[in-house]
Amino acid sequence: MVVVAIIALASAVVSLALRDPADAQLEKEGARLAVLFESARAEARASGLTVRWVLRSAAADPRPSGDASADFTFVGLPASAELPQRWLSDGVSASVIGAADVVLGPEPLIGAQRVTLRLDDSRLTLATDGLGPFVVARDEFTSVAR
Repeated sequence: MVVVAIIALASAVVSLALRDPADAQLEKEGARLAVLFESARAEARASGLTVRWVLRSAAADPRPSGDASADFTFVGLPASAELPQRWLSDGVSASVIGAADVVLGPEPLIGAQRVTLRLDDSRLTLATDGLGPFVVARDEFTSVAR
């Protein structure tokens, strides 16, 4: 009986420790997008170009890059930059909070900006104060309706 109780307790602990795959995938997408933002921001500052990150659904032209499969695009970067334009996972969506798109330069101070990523019932927010890099806002990471 003791052995069964220990096994039940161990399996309960393990099941609680397992992460939701959507949460893990969303964290991966968030980290990737933060790196893409900082790369585009550095390119904008170095080249003196105004660079914007535009979601496919938010653009006047649904596919400003001309790529029919693009989920998002970096408008204003030279073609040689070749940054990705697709999410790693199907089902990921994003929204820019308080604006139509994210402005990444050329000025060193870009203003506070926030982007929310969603996958299934999970949500993650990337934010910058305008001076520092984009980071995952840990207090905003939530799983909704579980």
